[in-house]
Amino acid sequence: MQWSYLVRQPAMANTIVIINEFGEIPIDHLLVAHSTENLIMEMSSGCLCCTIRGDLVKTLSGIRWRFSSQGQRRFNRVMIETTGLADPAPIIQTLMADPQLTKHYQLDGIITTIDLSNAQHTLNHHIEARKQAAMADCLLLTKADLVSEQEQQAIQSRLFALNPGARRWPVEQGNVEAQSLLNLGLFSSDGKIADVQQWLNESAYAKHQSQHEHEHHDHSGHYLNRHNDHIQAFCVYMETPIPETSLNAWLAILLGFLGHKVLRLKAILNIEGRTQPLIIQGVQHLLHPSVSLEKWPTADHRSRLVFITEDITHTEIEKSLVNIIQSLHLQPIPQPLTQPLTQPLT
Repeated sequence: MQWSYLVRQPAMANTIVIINEFGEIPIDHLLVAHSTENLIMEMSSGCLCCTIRGDLVKTLSGIRWRFSSQGQRRFNRVMIETTGLADPAPIIQTLMADPQLTKHYQLDGIITTIDLSNAQHTLNHHIEARKQAAMADCLLLTKADLVSEQEQQAIQSRLFALNPGARRWPVEQGNVEAQSLLNLGLFSSDGKIADVQQWLNESAYAKHQSQHEHEHHDHSGHYLNRHNDHIQAFCVYMETPIPETSLNAWLAILLGFLGHKVLRLKAILNIEGRTQPLIIQGVQHLLHPSVSLEKWPTADHRSRLVFITEDITHTEIEKSLVNIIQSLHLQPIPQPLTQPLTQPLT
């Protein structure tokens, strides 16, 4: 990805870019200031780009006063570039859980660059690469000109199996439109709730399940990724409202014992006794604070939970929730829907 092209775009105004290491960045028309700990470059367009060594918390805390004027912050957004094979989980957990950061920052999204010419080899040999692809909200596909159409289709199929809900954008000569990388999360940059349907994208998970679960099973009937990536993506549907006590108990048990295997969780939930839907999202052991929407985005009021997991199956997740509800309420409830409705609700 060419930062020189990206940071000139109007959508990147008032943005700070933090790069993991020192290095030359070929950006013209910059004012450059040096200090003993960092290299800071300020664009006349209002985009700030800095390369800072050190702890992420210290860096993000420091730029709040470093890039301020008369008590006013001079940036609205931060983009962080990590090393090529960094495990994304510790970074995400830091951004979600550190009290110094959560007061001032909100995680918008995770972007992963996929080198199509080396993708299969990298995904085969590095679990970090598979996690990066699986946990991303957006995948940037580069070097398409170096692989055949057949190879591209095979890689696209594998990426879809790892992460059906991620947006995927082709990148030519390192150039990408900034707008396609922004506002990936539940909240837009102005604090308003974004398109919940687009954020959840449960139809992509349903399509993935429908296309693949009849093709790739082990002897117990569980779906397995065709490349044995140990990562699975699926959606769980619950037609009846979920008791809040059951939900809290289930999340505590699931994330407490198996959180390291829950790479991403997004859900819109119909909670017993509530008229408004509840939104939850999490990464591994951590959950963002839940959000209550003013109204349901569509006429479909089922609970929908989309998961990306490592060595946890759709069936295991589904049964664990049903068992918790039954055990706490001591009565049977209807089984969850395992497939979306074939016709839209009216």
